[in-house]
Amino acid sequence: MTKDNTRQQMLSPVRINSVEEIAPGAFLLSFPRNFSFSAGQVLKIALGEHDSPRMYSICSGENDPEITLLFNVKAEGSLTPHLSLSRPGDTLYTSLPFGSFSGDRHKAWWIATGTGIAPFYSMLRSGLDEGKTLIHGVRSLNQFYFESELMETLGERYIRCCSREQGGKVFPGRVTDYLSRLVQFPEESKYYLCGNGMMVVEVRDMLIGRGVPFTNILSEIYF
Repeated sequence: MTKDNTRQQMLSPVRINSVEEIAPGAFLLSFPRNFSFSAGQVLKIALGEHDSPRMYSICSGENDPEITLLFNVKAEGSLTPHLSLSRPGDTLYTSLPFGSFSGDRHKAWWIATGTGIAPFYSMLRSGLDEGKTLIHGVRSLNQFYFESELMETLGERYIRCCSREQGGKVFPGRVTDYLSRLVQFPEESKYYLCGNGMMVVEVRDMLIGRGVPFTNILSEIYF
């Protein structure tokens, strides 16, 4: 087993600082940071020491004092309904960070759906927003998490797409609908895709079909 795989398997206890519902069914959980990480990396977490862990992208910046995780409650899920009921002082088991879906200072497009915004928010809070365009797709207007901060920092480079509601300067449709209307995609840019598996596959195929090199496309699928 490689060192990176060992990091993924080992879970250690931490004390939860807070669990905050930031939108209906969407929560931010935080605990003290006692390790370094690269923005975009993930953790494995579990509520019990012997439970099967699930992976979540780190949502906080590299220099923030806390680690934050963004998650939606899935009624049929084995973890998120219980996670949402956690209280400060409760124990959470977590791995060290791992993964190669990490940001840099290269010109890039960040393309996300739902809670797939988490690694990009981490990148932005880590000072990697220069030369970046963020496209975020959701179903409802209240799912544009961190909207005010993203608008303030990115301005016109923050594009919101909503498939079920309309409002303001929000594009009325899915991320793929918005992207399909664009004339071209810069081949020299990197393209980070994070979120629903169907979106990731569709956008990846679209980019490759428009001439973007496969090596310039990085993806992280949320289940």
